[in-house]
Amino acid sequence: QVQLVESGGGLVQAGGSLRLSCTASGLTLSRYGVGWFRQSPGQEREFVVGMSWNGVSTYYIDSVKGRFTISRDVAKNTVYLQMNNLKSEDTAVYYCAAASGGSGSRPSNYDHWGQGTQVTVSS
Repeated sequence: QVQLVESGGGLVQAGGSLRLSCTASGLTLSRYGVGWFRQSPGQEREFVVGMSWNGVSTYYIDSVKGRFTISRDVAKNTVYLQMNNLKSEDTAVYYCAAASGGSGSRPSNYDHWGQGTQVTVSS
């Protein structure tokens, strides 16, 4: 059974940092494209950052460039999202997802999803 489990969310003041983790079981993340998405109440799920299956290519939305960094630990089968200089508009539930056929920004590209972790940034 495939599972993606996110952790690391929480409440932080604006300007602070958090590191989200996404640990997989039942699949090898290094064989999948991986993406982080977020969703605020009443909003559609938004692509934040993606990484190609080989870890070579990454792509970020403009609003997080220079503040967020995606990385992975192949041995731990875990992908991370380091979030620095957080802003109130970053408040959302964050999801990781894995795509067997590449990645990209569309949620429909992804085959497996985690349950999400809440990030709340207070101003």
